[in-house]
Amino acid sequence: MNPSALRDHVTAAIEDLKGVDIVALDVAALTPMTDYMVLTSGNSNRHVKAIVDNVSESAKAIGIQPLGIEGRESYDWVLVDLGDVLVHVMNTEARGYYEIERLWTEMSSRSKPATERVEPE
Repeated sequence: MNPSALRDHVTAAIEDLKGVDIVALDVAALTPMTDYMVLTSGNSNRHVKAIVDNVSESAKAIGIQPLGIEGRESYDWVLVDLGDVLVHVMNTEARGYYEIERLWTEMSSRSKPATERVEPE
């Protein structure tokens, strides 16, 4: 599966569980570690867990085994590494505090890769 199709698949899995404020960042020109970062928020740590579980199971269903899942101890901020796509699922407090998309957006404004806010269907 190509990276953009995987990004779309992940985004759909997040939308299925009503992830909040989904943002897909094209970071291929900024880092060799991944092509896309998908960020979303959950309304509670339980919601974060449900989103993470759905993303993981959805990826496995199409033959993509997560390379790692970090942050399951607290479910404040969980990173799901799918290789070409890194998924950050955070509770709203952690997302506001760390402002990950602002960091990558500021970096991307220097080199101009696409930033895409995903609107629910």
